[in-house]
Amino acid sequence: MAIEMDIETSIRVLLVDDHEMVRIGLAAVLSTEDGIEVVGEASNGEEGIRLAQEYKPDVVLMDLVMDGMDGIESTRKLLQLYPECKVIVLTSYLDDEKMYPVIEAGAFSYLLKTSRATEIAEAIRAAARGQSVLESQVASKMMNRFRQPKPTQAAHEHLTEREMDVLRLLAQGKSNQDIADDLFIGIKTVKFHVTNILAKLGVEDRTQAAIYAYKNGLSE
Repeated sequence: MAIEMDIETSIRVLLVDDHEMVRIGLAAVLSTEDGIEVVGEASNGEEGIRLAQEYKPDVVLMDLVMDGMDGIESTRKLLQLYPECKVIVLTSYLDDEKMYPVIEAGAFSYLLKTSRATEIAEAIRAAARGQSVLESQVASKMMNRFRQPKPTQAAHEHLTEREMDVLRLLAQGKSNQDIADDLFIGIKTVKFHVTNILAKLGVEDRTQAAIYAYKNGLSE
């Protein structure tokens, strides 16, 4: 939900970064921006969570790589305790193994430390209005990820364990009676399973089911 703000209310910002000079620089730059107030600085994730609970910031600027609790875990835990807060990741990293997990953890926006001061300030104001801002390279990566076709589930994954047993024996050329004897079940039960197998695999007869089993390594 967007944070409603009047003209006289400043956006309360908490800085979480393990580099002191980064915090000093951000605090100095943001102090010149109208409507933005830096209420605290933390040098690691644990301290960031503690200060967030103490100062109740509207926005947290979160580094990703820190000693101890990293930005991913810090974001996850902070938002569990204080879900109305908006976390803006401010980092030097664009690797998939860091970017996707922190977004899944609830990060609201994602910026690089090469961003201009005005861009960071505008991202803070946008977050306070409930609007996400993504670095262009991040947005491109996200779009490409969603465009990738998701792997379809193999037909045999819909079979029950017993149906898989029947399919393996069927692929070995065994008759319904042989299958019944091997599995200690009635022949009517075997026929029932075979009917279900054909339907789930989308094949017309036992031969096609056996071919499917061989192609997918299910005959042994």
